[in-house]
This record gives sequence, C-alpha cells and structure tokens, in this order.
Amino acid sequence: MPLRQEFERELKILHKDLIKMGTIIEKSMDDAILALMTHDIALAKSVIERDDIIDTMEVNIEKDCLLLIARQQPLATDLRDIASVLKMITDLERIADNCSDICEYVLKLADEEYVKPLVHIPEMAEAVKKMVKDTIDSYVNQDLDLAKDVCKQDDNVDSYFNKLIGELTEIIQAKPSMTKQCINFIFIVKYLERIGDHSTNVAEWIIYTVTGEHI
Repeated sequence: MPLRQEFERELKILHKDLIKMGTIIEKSMDDAILALMTHDIALAKSVIERDDIIDTMEVNIEKDCLLLIARQQPLATDLRDIASVLKMITDLERIADNCSDICEYVLKLADEEYVKPLVHIPEMAEAVKKMVKDTIDSYVNQDLDLAKDVCKQDDNVDSYFNKLIGELTEIIQAKPSMTKQCINFIFIVKYLERIGDHSTNVAEWIIYTVTGEHI
C-alpha cells in the first residue's frame, strides 16, 4: 500500500477511536446526572468504574498519534490534525474525570434528603450535556459553525454556575445545618462548569483543525 494511502487509513482509525471515546463520555455524562437525580448508587459506581476504560482509551490514542508521526511523514496540515487530536483527548479525558468526580459526591449524598428539589442543577447539567454532544457532533461532521456555537454556549453554563453558587450560599446562611450538603453541591456545580470549559477547549481545537487558526 502506498505510504500516503496507509497514512490516511491510520488517520481515519484515529478519528474513529476519538469519536468512540467521545460517545462513551457522553454516556458517562448522562449517567452521572441521572444518578444524582435518582440517588442511584449502582449507576454512580458504574460511571466511576468506566473512567478507567476512558483513561486507557486516552493512552492508546496518544500512543497511536505518536506512532503515526514517527512512522509516516505527515504534511503540515496532517500534523496539525494529529496535534489537535492529542489536545482534544486530554480535555475529553478530563470531562470523564469530572463525571466520575460528580458520582463520588452522589455516593456521599446517597442517604441524604436534598435540602431542596433539584431544579437549576439539572438545567445546568442539560446545558453542559448539550455542549458535550455538540462538541462530538461538530468533530464528526467537521462542522465549524457548531463548534463556534459550543464556545458561545459556555456563557450560558457560566450563568448557571453563578446563579447556583448564589443560591447555595443563601441556603448555607439560612440553614447552617445544611452547610456540608450545600458544599457538596457546590463541588458538583463546579465540576459541571469545568466540563463546559473542557468542551469549549475541544471545540476550539476543532476550529483550529479546520481553519488553522486559534480563536
């Protein structure tokens, strides 16, 4: 097989592996929020266990990227593509870590009655889930407009973050006995905000892959 043809074949495999990693992370995101809403300990534990699978995928994709550079002679645009994949898998793996982190707090809260019905946290989670999904879709379709929209969506997630921190602070002031639970929720909200940031990072790398320009 000609060198260029073999390179393109391996590059396609690399892209498929990244998409598979992203799809699994989408499921972890869905499961983490469902576990939080339903006090589902078993589901929370499954997300935590799944993080090891995602870690292994990151290591394997990273290794394949480096081997591809070493064995082949990538053009400048190809090298940009591979470098972007290396950056993206780092942020994707951190999204998975944050899903696992949220589930650790789900376990801590499992036997507690929540201080108030969860309304804005699920709304924030839905906004973050949309960012993750749109990020993966924009990569699959090389959709520049969708990637740019992901970056804009982060402002909405930040607004939820500020609103929720304010609400939880007010509850702590009004009900000091609920301080520990509220602090746990503050960590959950912070992890959701970080997932939004990592999704934005991935979207920016997709834009760089397509255009060659950083935003």
